[in-house]
Amino acid sequence: MLVAVSAATGLSAAELDDPHLSTVPRTPEETERVTTATAPTTDFTTPERFEELPAGAATVRARANRDAFSLPSGNIDFERELDFKVGNGLFRKIWVTSPSSTLASDGLGPLFNARSCQRCHIKDGRGHPPEGAGDTSISMFLRVSVPGGETYGIPGYHATRNHPVYGGQLQDFAVAGEPAEYRLDIAYQDITVALEDGETVLLRKPVYTAADPGYGPFGPQTMFSPRVAPQMIGLGLLEAIPAADILDAADPDDADRDGISGRPNIVWSREYDQPMLGRFGLKAGMPTIREQSASAFAGDIGISNPLYPELWGDCTEAQTGCRAAPHGDDDARDGFEIDSEGLDLVTFYSRNLAVPARRDVDDPQVLRGKQLFHELGCASCHRPKFVTHRLTDRPEQSFQLIWPYTDMLLHDMGEGLADHRPEGVANGREWRTPPLWGIGLTERVSGHSNFLHDGRARSLLEAVLWHGGEAQQARDAVTGLPQQEREALLRFLGSL
Repeated sequence: MLVAVSAATGLSAAELDDPHLSTVPRTPEETERVTTATAPTTDFTTPERFEELPAGAATVRARANRDAFSLPSGNIDFERELDFKVGNGLFRKIWVTSPSSTLASDGLGPLFNARSCQRCHIKDGRGHPPEGAGDTSISMFLRVSVPGGETYGIPGYHATRNHPVYGGQLQDFAVAGEPAEYRLDIAYQDITVALEDGETVLLRKPVYTAADPGYGPFGPQTMFSPRVAPQMIGLGLLEAIPAADILDAADPDDADRDGISGRPNIVWSREYDQPMLGRFGLKAGMPTIREQSASAFAGDIGISNPLYPELWGDCTEAQTGCRAAPHGDDDARDGFEIDSEGLDLVTFYSRNLAVPARRDVDDPQVLRGKQLFHELGCASCHRPKFVTHRLTDRPEQSFQLIWPYTDMLLHDMGEGLADHRPEGVANGREWRTPPLWGIGLTERVSGHSNFLHDGRARSLLEAVLWHGGEAQQARDAVTGLPQQEREALLRFLGSL
């Protein structure tokens, strides 16, 4: 609903186009083919055509080990696979403190959450929250902000800014001589949910404490948001979806009165110096993979780069010792700790982490679960299909029919999942619909089955039961299913 989106954001569809992509416009014939290919199905007796290939030609065979999320796009050529492997090396690189004899790897911190990208996105999959006292998990942190700041002229943009002392996120590690910013403590409260067939499910509600603040009190206006690292697969394909196709599904005013009011996050791009459609991050706070990667280097590891050139990472002016600590800037890397070439290689790696093939698409129980998924309204937000742009320079992502099961939009998920911290246009109750592809391989890759933005759900059923807000009706419908039907729904999700 492009007209509604333009009215709500004050920006035209052309202004929210895709400056990060080199595209070839679709012909009328191609547009018709796309419309046919992405139309919702009404036949649940057999799999849809190409359904077993969620990433189109970029799909890879589903590995039976923990490497299932670590393969390059299935349609990548030999030369570009070499770039993928070099990017993988940088993604896995262990950064060290400065000064160091390993000049290509120094510059860690001074404050940081992890020493490598891989330490949070373990095996390119999901992170996990700390499990009990003494667990020093590095896959989770708290974002932090306070009211006030720029709105960049974007209607509905929330005026927030980094904390004046603690920056944009809290780091639980520091180089020698500097205090860590905090210790994350989590306590869980049990909530029992009764299903209509007599079964009960025990949910755990987390209570977060930013303990032992290293630089003094946070202050009463501080807003926190817990984040667990998400899986990395299929990012390049999500980046290649036409913005117009995402915006066309938005319904910010719920004009069709179906209770679903998906809307885009509009964010300011550092790289392109303009408003762009937010695509990445749990609230769609980043417009491109490159900006997401650059932000993570700066905030998570303390590594300066062309988009975040500050050598001290997330350290603020109030953290004088942190800013004065040695840094790893190097003339050979244009004065950064990772230069544009290195950032581009990590971006290319992240863009080409492949989506594994579906399993059991023709199993009768899976097909019944798929039917329930649509009938209960889950597909209203977890949109099954898109076709990507035709691209001149990204053959792996060009004109692919993909099945990510996300609409890439923000939705009010209710008070139970609210973090009360806005980000861009997103308010404190809204989250971007997460893609579901690969979700059935989570335990195989990550060694756990924790889901949602903070890992509170220990199973797919728990994740569903935490849905509220716009998803409340679908969630309640799931609680009313008989056990056999509920198992079919979960079996379908497990096949993705």
